[in-house]
Amino acid sequence: MVVLDRAAARAKEMDFVHTGPGTLAGRYMRSFWQPVFRAADLPAGRAFPLRVMSEDFTIYRGQTGVPHVVGPRCLHRRTQLSVGWVEDDCIRCFYHGWKYDSSGQCVEQPAEAESFAKDVRIASYPTREYLGLIFAYLGGGEAPELPRYPELEAEGVLEAETFVRACNYFSDLDNACDPYHVAFAHQGSRINVNAAIDPRNIVPEESDFGITIKLRRTTEGGGLRLNLFGMPNIQLLRLPSLDPKETSWREFISWRVPVDDKNYVSFNINLVHITGEAASQFRRQRAEKLAGAPASTMELAELVLSGKATLDELRHKVPDVVRLQDDVVLTAQGAIPDRENEYLGRSDVGIVLLRKIWRRELQAFATGTPLKRWAKPDHLVATNGLAKP
Repeated sequence: MVVLDRAAARAKEMDFVHTGPGTLAGRYMRSFWQPVFRAADLPAGRAFPLRVMSEDFTIYRGQTGVPHVVGPRCLHRRTQLSVGWVEDDCIRCFYHGWKYDSSGQCVEQPAEAESFAKDVRIASYPTREYLGLIFAYLGGGEAPELPRYPELEAEGVLEAETFVRACNYFSDLDNACDPYHVAFAHQGSRINVNAAIDPRNIVPEESDFGITIKLRRTTEGGGLRLNLFGMPNIQLLRLPSLDPKETSWREFISWRVPVDDKNYVSFNINLVHITGEAASQFRRQRAEKLAGAPASTMELAELVLSGKATLDELRHKVPDVVRLQDDVVLTAQGAIPDRENEYLGRSDVGIVLLRKIWRRELQAFATGTPLKRWAKPDHLVATNGLAKP
């Protein structure tokens, strides 16, 4: 019994699935900047409720254009702050008018004869806008410097998109370190060029950023491709170009951020290497293509999972079948996969290394020993392995 109790305690301690307040993985994830909102969806003077890692917040953009993340409720009668008004860079509660500045300090209480506002403060969190996303630091202590990605800052068309997937975020982290699934799950898609790899040629290596996954294509002239995984939840790679006017493969970065333990938001950034009038035309065509697209592909994935339709029957309904293919394959594992009964093989070396690193870092975090300082060196870049786009 003691042995079993210790094993259970260790399993719980090294749990990277649950990220709610107070959990080990949740506290570790909160020690990094995380994207929490798409910048274009947050107009000046608006507030929205926000849920990240099973915790509620309020996000709003002040009249000056600066975004802010604060606690979810007014401390007076605990009503939801996001239904209130944004005034300058403050937010006023809809119920009785208590007003909070961006630091969380209450600065006005209209009904109080002698204001005790100075004693009232809600939580507030460092917030930055970058690459079309709003990032927040939800951890304790001083926030680290927000990482930057120069390859995404180059000239071109920058696209920021988000979507929610109904499964645990770590399922997609495993997926990011599993390049061999492309050969099967993504047949007939825009990334099918990456299908011609031998699982014996998948070589993952720990880096200063996270994991570099080296892939050698089996086709003639296929070249060596480098996919980068950044700790704790970042994927950085290059995607095939789709427009003949693009001068190179696209730069791509994504963050998988838990909403709760059974849902996560993917924040994706694409930099399309196209400029001038060609860029304007690309934007127009892209807008037309997205106008008729479903807001979420999860409903279509559920049709496939229930046997009511096949992927081939639904691929014409979406602008990018890759997302739908991943919706199906990831949610088919269950909201939280049964990892204890997996049979990992040769092609899973990236997944094995990912979990090893995560367990090591959580162990260090739990015991207060020094953590690895993850940062992407300038010389470490994702490559497509091909001479031409």
